[in-house]
Amino acid sequence: REKIHERCKNICPPKDTFDRTLLHTHDKSRTDLEQVPKIFMKPDFALDDSLTFNSVLPWSHFNTAGGKGNRDAASSKLLQEKLSHYLDIVEVNIAHQISLRSEAFFHAMTSQHELQDYLKKTSQAVKMLRDKIAQIDKVMCEGSLHILRLALTRNNCVKVYNKLKLMATVHQTQPTVQVLLSTSEFVGALDLIATTQEVLQQELQGIHSFRHLGSQLCELEKLIDKMMIAEFSTYSHSDLNRPLEDDCQILEECVINKVSQIEEIDTDVVVKLADQMRMLNFPQWFDLLKDIFSKFTIFLQRVKATLNIIHSVVLSVLDKNQRTRELEEISQQKNAAKDNSLDTEVAYLIHEGMFISDAFSESELTPIAVDTTSQRNASPNSEPCSSDSVSEPECTTDSSSSKEQTSSSATPGGVDIMVNEDMKLTDLELGKLANNIQELLYSASDICHDRAVKFLMSRAKDGFLEKLNSTEFITLSRLMETFILDTEQICGRKSMSLLGTLQSQAHKFVNRFHEERKTKLSLLLDNERWKQADVPAEFQDLVDSIADGKIALPEKKSGATEERKPAEVLIVEGQQYAVVGTVLLLIRIILEYCQCVDNIPSVTTDMLTRLSDLLKYFNSRSCQLVLGAGALQVVGLKTITTKNLALSSRCLQLIVHYIPVIRAHFEARLQPKQYSMLRHFDHITKDYHDHIAEISAKLVAIMDSLFDKLLSKYEVKAPVPSACFRNICKQMTKMHEAIFDLLPEEQTQMLFLRINASYKLHLKKQLSHLNVINDGGPQNGLVTADVAFYTGNLQALKGLKDLDLNMAEIWEQKR
Repeated sequence: REKIHERCKNICPPKDTFDRTLLHTHDKSRTDLEQVPKIFMKPDFALDDSLTFNSVLPWSHFNTAGGKGNRDAASSKLLQEKLSHYLDIVEVNIAHQISLRSEAFFHAMTSQHELQDYLKKTSQAVKMLRDKIAQIDKVMCEGSLHILRLALTRNNCVKVYNKLKLMATVHQTQPTVQVLLSTSEFVGALDLIATTQEVLQQELQGIHSFRHLGSQLCELEKLIDKMMIAEFSTYSHSDLNRPLEDDCQILEECVINKVSQIEEIDTDVVVKLADQMRMLNFPQWFDLLKDIFSKFTIFLQRVKATLNIIHSVVLSVLDKNQRTRELEEISQQKNAAKDNSLDTEVAYLIHEGMFISDAFSESELTPIAVDTTSQRNASPNSEPCSSDSVSEPECTTDSSSSKEQTSSSATPGGVDIMVNEDMKLTDLELGKLANNIQELLYSASDICHDRAVKFLMSRAKDGFLEKLNSTEFITLSRLMETFILDTEQICGRKSMSLLGTLQSQAHKFVNRFHEERKTKLSLLLDNERWKQADVPAEFQDLVDSIADGKIALPEKKSGATEERKPAEVLIVEGQQYAVVGTVLLLIRIILEYCQCVDNIPSVTTDMLTRLSDLLKYFNSRSCQLVLGAGALQVVGLKTITTKNLALSSRCLQLIVHYIPVIRAHFEARLQPKQYSMLRHFDHITKDYHDHIAEISAKLVAIMDSLFDKLLSKYEVKAPVPSACFRNICKQMTKMHEAIFDLLPEEQTQMLFLRINASYKLHLKKQLSHLNVINDGGPQNGLVTADVAFYTGNLQALKGLKDLDLNMAEIWEQKR
């Protein structure tokens, strides 16, 4: 090859000539390659692509139809020559590129020969080194390695011995478990089973003689589980059924004993216990319900006492686990610091593909070395140490169970079997257990409430609860609320079933309560003759207690109240109110609503709505009877007098006076989110004020029609005063007499100012009609005298002396 290479070098031109030739050739090659179409240089060039194929071989060159065969043949030949020319250009360029790299090819061949020589020398050197190492191994290492093998064999024998001892211990597991179960040591038995199963899965895995022991231990666990459940159930039953106090009966006996004490119930005729219970009157049934609630409370206290013990155990375990984890973290930190200082040089000694440090830990190598040296020095012919002379580190296994010193149980074999950590409850599981204990207490409370609801519903089938009066229902409601609060304090959560039933019954009670009082108010209004009524002393005491801030019905007093005579008016905070008898009873009814809210807070919103409806009903019905003159047909009044109107107005003013008090009472008992309901009182107040204004307008309208009738016939002539003005003054006096004792003085003054304005308007109109002007003439004098008579009579009336009548407005202004 070298000769061929030298010959080629002689043929090739010199380097400088070659470079110039190479440059020229390179330019010529670039020019030649540019002749080749770019489509042939594309990396994705493929003739199976139809577009590429049509571009390289146009079909027009192969079309021989239409007598153009000679021209097409020439075109085809020309195309073939062109493609051959392109091929020649490419081949020449490829050959040129190969020729340029020929020297590198031959240099690579030369390097290959040199590398083969080096490998041959290296192989010889390796062979010599192996011979030397074999001699060194035979002379220096073989004896030492034999000693290590013997030590490893001895260690394995110790492990086999410990395995056999462990197997003997495991073999005694089942008898030991039976002994523990005979003494009800369930915890110890479960610990022993758990540790044995761990040993079977780790230390003794694959031992043929123990292939069935794992399943047998699982069956034992299931048996222990059933035994523990049965014993716990027995304990729970006995604990819950034992009385907490003397003569305390269990729940099942309560209803039966109560019913059996009622002589009126014939148990031979009424067989079912529920039917017998329905024959109890309210005091008897209420005492029975109170007794049942008391037993339920005792039952929940027993359940809570038992569960508290279990809960405290769970919390103590959680606390112990926390402390254990903290100690383990401290121990791991210390061990990590100690392990960093260990000498790891022995790990590089290799024998038969095995690290020596994997076979012996540092703690094992040191005693073995000492023991071997002592035996060699003391008695070279002595036998290897027996199992009794094995040091403690040698007699231990490498299992993970020997490293976890958390808990152990001694077995008859004398070996401590460690507790399997996987069999213990985790903190998460213990937390779930604690929650389940609390949920169990909640369930017990819910069951008690459900049973109480069932008892109530069985009594409510014949409408018994709906027929209770206010006092009885309030007593029942308070008892139920007390029981609900007691169970909530015991269990820490409010059960909703009994509360829902109480709210349902309270809603029915509110409906009946409202309908009864609305019907009563309707009957009172339909029989009201709208005359001023005397005020009994008890009603005066009632409003006095309201003024003192006590929104409730006062307790009946003996003797003294009955001897007091009724008053003509009701005095409220220094103001006198002339009222009808219906309004006095309405105030009492309103207080009944307020007191019911105090006694049953859960019905506050319902009572507010019903009370608003009652006040609206009184306003609308009184308007129909007085302003609408409905009393003429209902009661048989001959006419609606001004006194009736004034009395109605004053009654409405009394209710308006108490609406802010009622509002404040309800506001104090509502939740902030329920304050929007107080707008009902604002609407009611507006309606009452509108009604009062309508009554005032009606009184003015009465006098207005009178003025229109009298003044339309007025003639300016003697005598003075005229008959018209004497008649007007007479009617004004009657009006004053009718309303002055009913309305306050300031309201009377305002009313007469409006009446006087109406009078002046009509008089002015009549004077204008008569063409009487303020000219100082005779007619002007007569009118002035009549007006003076009217003014004097009006100001002579009680309370109207300082009234500014401004009579100058009766005259037309001079133009």
